[in-house]
Amino acid sequence: MIRQKSVLVIGGGTSGNAITVLLRRAGIEVDLVEVKPDGNVRGSGITLQGNALRVLRELGVWDEVRAHGFGFDSLGLTTPDGTVLHVSEDIRTGGDNLPATLGMQRPVLQRVLIDAVRASGAHVRLGTTAEIVAQDDTGVAVRFSDGTEGRYDLVVAADGLSSATRAAIGIDAKPEPTGMAIWRVPAPRPAGVERSDLAHGGPCYIAGYTPTSKDTLYAYLVEPNRDRATIPPESYADEMRRLAEGYGGAWDEIRASITDPAQVNYTWFDRLLVEGSWHRGRVVLVGDAAHCCPPTMAQGAAMSLEDAWVLSQMLTSAAVWDERLLMDYYERRVDRVRMVVEASVRIGQWQLDGEAGDVAGLMGTTMTALKELP
Repeated sequence: MIRQKSVLVIGGGTSGNAITVLLRRAGIEVDLVEVKPDGNVRGSGITLQGNALRVLRELGVWDEVRAHGFGFDSLGLTTPDGTVLHVSEDIRTGGDNLPATLGMQRPVLQRVLIDAVRASGAHVRLGTTAEIVAQDDTGVAVRFSDGTEGRYDLVVAADGLSSATRAAIGIDAKPEPTGMAIWRVPAPRPAGVERSDLAHGGPCYIAGYTPTSKDTLYAYLVEPNRDRATIPPESYADEMRRLAEGYGGAWDEIRASITDPAQVNYTWFDRLLVEGSWHRGRVVLVGDAAHCCPPTMAQGAAMSLEDAWVLSQMLTSAAVWDERLLMDYYERRVDRVRMVVEASVRIGQWQLDGEAGDVAGLMGTTMTALKELP
């Protein structure tokens, strides 16, 4: 009788949940550990491009995502006072039978994915960390924070931008700030908001919003990054509302709703691309643990989901899990991810430098390339 392979997934975010579901579908034993006791159900909103939706459909959760999110096919550019200058049709990177873009409340997406993980039969432990103890050619020994131990054929590190697993296996790449930061907040959706609108100029580099359901959206303001220590969390709502005073149109209603500092998130933009390989032995990185980019193209979640889809395909179709397989995974992904990271960073840098770069042209070229399967 052939022994079934086993995988430990460290991190229950988007990529970790996705690869867990896909591997379980193939009958592979999967344990998933997530450090946050609440399962990481938090955040304001998320923008999912078509190539992200394509993977969510493969996971079997598209109907729920569609029901709880808000799909649309265009992007508006406005002046700071809300006057619409141009509306462009977005490229449907997931194919013609999926929206170009879908906005969704991030906690809702996380709950949908967690439900899919639990339905898959994976063994899930929340509030738990994992330490790589040793590995050899046949497996990885792991010690958990609850005192238990395990051995797995493969460990998938999906523990995010500040991945402790990445550092533990000797990959010294670290995220680097790009010079920008973003304020995000969930808010009621004003009547007439049917797509993302972006305003360039005013007090911030970008002021935008994305509908996330029939009655919600999330709004965001992008500015130069500041020392976080100078912005007390209890002042977040006041500070975001102050910045939003420079914008009109739908912002008048959005601004009035920004009252709870606990609902406002302030985050620096970072960039990361691990070069050379995304594994050491039988521990392999996916998602933000391997790469991240500023959300100037809204492709972060899509790249993470694509990682999960590609790696699961390769693992479930291979008789042997070895060094060559994991290098093939990296080589299949790295050029596509590099294209997205570099384009996302370049768009932000043009704004930092006050340069009128060809944003539309760069986005069009990149999104067209992303229509191809990863």
